[in-house]
Amino acid sequence: MEPMSRFKNLDYFLFIPYIIMSVIGIIMVYSASANIGIQNGGSPLSYFKKQLFYVILSVIIVVLMSRFKLSKLRNKQFLSSLEIIFFIVLVGLLAFGATVNGAAGWIRIGPFSLQPAEFVKFFLIIRLANIIDAKQAIITRSAADWWGQLWPTMVRCGILIILIFAQPDAGGAAINFAIVFVIFMTSGISWKKAVSFLFGGVVLVYAAINFILVPMSKSSMFSNSYQLQRIIAFTNPFGHATGAGQQLVNSYYAISNGGLFGVGLGNSVQKTGYLPEPNTDFIMSILTEELGAIGAICVMALLTFIIARTVLLGIRSNSTYQSLICYGVATYLTIQTLFNMGGVLGALPITGVTFPFISYGGSSILTLSLCLGLVLNVSNRQREARRALQATTN
Repeated sequence: MEPMSRFKNLDYFLFIPYIIMSVIGIIMVYSASANIGIQNGGSPLSYFKKQLFYVILSVIIVVLMSRFKLSKLRNKQFLSSLEIIFFIVLVGLLAFGATVNGAAGWIRIGPFSLQPAEFVKFFLIIRLANIIDAKQAIITRSAADWWGQLWPTMVRCGILIILIFAQPDAGGAAINFAIVFVIFMTSGISWKKAVSFLFGGVVLVYAAINFILVPMSKSSMFSNSYQLQRIIAFTNPFGHATGAGQQLVNSYYAISNGGLFGVGLGNSVQKTGYLPEPNTDFIMSILTEELGAIGAICVMALLTFIIARTVLLGIRSNSTYQSLICYGVATYLTIQTLFNMGGVLGALPITGVTFPFISYGGSSILTLSLCLGLVLNVSNRQREARRALQATTN
């Protein structure tokens, strides 16, 4: 009975949707990657086995993190050491990192690959939440105090994001930037300034894409740039259907083939050599083709529920630290989902961002599990506090 009592405060409104999505991810990775495994001269189960290993490991991490003492994550020496390690690793990757899809952001460890930029997301959430909570009394007094206390942290975060962008990993840099932005905007700054910053950020991103990146992508000087060629695919996919636009065009075909109810699990045509990266970036295209729009909507509904629940926990919390953790994780899930689905649907340039809990990828799954475990930890503490309050009132 004692082991079971440890899980009496587990938030099953978060845990069960997470498990369901992870199981769907295992099934879809096998369906999308079996043909790739055979083409590469290996087993059709190769990606499936790795994904199963990652998911089992992620469940263990989620459970352990839900019971972890948050005070250990707030240790100043631990956070500073972790920051230095990330700086060194990210700089080293620019010179020695393994290149995947044009980005030198990977560390090879035997048959596995790790992407440090993914783990930076988790680090930034716990680092910023801790700093802002420690300085909350000062930064809420005035805009000058807010800026004076937080600008050194902004600079360090900016350097980390620039190093990720330089790999180049525009998607990872954008998600990390969004996490930093939202946490800073919910740290105590006035809502008027927060809205003005948000509007200015959107305008800058739009201007950068349309007036800098698009003209650069059309220049012969950058014709071999993998990242910039994705801009071409975004602006005119059918004009480059056999080149840069191949992924997006075949994504459209997959979604169109699926219709409302899909062609059946395992029956996708586009995964058989037509759609590159069917088990990672474009797994939602394959899912929609096989399970239809209904299947895709169900997956999106599960993820939306997790995000909404995370935000609600942040609103309910009386701790600034815990609230910022929840807002940071919700931002991470939201932006990563928008970037992935935006690329799949052609609403945004393809950034190489995976779909949370569904796409193949160890670094992404492990980072997501660390973050979700933190949110479950916050939920556990809230439930324990309510139980203690009820015990005293009774």
